[in-house]
Amino acid sequence: MKFGWLTLALSPSPDEDAARIDQLIEQVCHAERLGFSDVWLTEHYFTGESVYNDALTFAAAIAMRTERIRIGFAVVQMPFHHPVRLAVQLALLDNLSKGRIDVGIGKGTVYNEYEFVGHGLRSHDSRERMEEAVEILQRAWAEAPLTFEGKYYRLHVPALRPRPVQQPGPPLWRSVISPTSFTECGRLGIPILTARLPVERIRERWALYAAGLEEGGHDEATRSRLLAQSALWRNVYVGESDAEAEDELARLLLRTREHMMHVREAYNPPDFEIDPAMLNPWTDPAVPDEEAIRLVLATGSLYGTPARVREQVAELRDAGVRHLLCQTGFGDMNHERNLASMRRFGEEVIPAFQA
Repeated sequence: MKFGWLTLALSPSPDEDAARIDQLIEQVCHAERLGFSDVWLTEHYFTGESVYNDALTFAAAIAMRTERIRIGFAVVQMPFHHPVRLAVQLALLDNLSKGRIDVGIGKGTVYNEYEFVGHGLRSHDSRERMEEAVEILQRAWAEAPLTFEGKYYRLHVPALRPRPVQQPGPPLWRSVISPTSFTECGRLGIPILTARLPVERIRERWALYAAGLEEGGHDEATRSRLLAQSALWRNVYVGESDAEAEDELARLLLRTREHMMHVREAYNPPDFEIDPAMLNPWTDPAVPDEEAIRLVLATGSLYGTPARVREQVAELRDAGVRHLLCQTGFGDMNHERNLASMRRFGEEVIPAFQA
């Protein structure tokens, strides 16, 4: 198995932002030393989540501090980026990192409309904007010159410099949830990320992805590589006892959820309503905290002593997971506590799943 490390770090106040950013760089360096194969950066704005906010600039900083670990985005919110500017930035990052960049792409948050408003946009056309931008991104890496006439962008690019190290460009990943998305991404040969998928659904979803790869006519080597890359995101907390780990993780998740609900209530515009189809017990404000946290602990988290976490990882491995993304920081979690949990996972869990 491969183990990635994912950050969705929250800084509780502007006064702490600089220290939290420094701590994140230290955590990434520890992740590389502990044997994590990849780091994934989230992108959120204005409220202290993803404290660096600009994941691309932050990726450049960690590219200079690391040597082996791959650097991924989970995900780049495409409507907030001009596609030519993004193509240049990602090509530069690919050069700075010597070809270690992976790019998860998405149409933007479905919950935080204030992020669109802050960029002078609204979310109603976010999928169209994303699709147009992705076409430009891929063509900019492959065509010189590039002329594009679309609904949102009309441009002529003589040539993109520098060229990406990875050809034709850094891999573009998709975050998937619905069964049809697994199949479609398989057909297109797109690497996938998914979050908080219950164990009993994993084998079914991985089979849909495998069927899509077959339908897409991809060769055996490509199918094997993409299935091995398919990444499942889990909250991970490794403590000194099962009870301590459960209590601490539940406390941190509660703080995280309180922040999430507060900023949406405070900053989303009055005319915005979250699509009810997108709500689940974690994101639905009508669901009590206790019920929401109980669900996330049961279906989206690995926690306990190293021995218990090894059992939980083995269950995921047996369901078909070969690439696990570990979020070890939650809410305003203490830096030292995060490092201690990471260290236990790296030293006492990862070695049990590597040949």
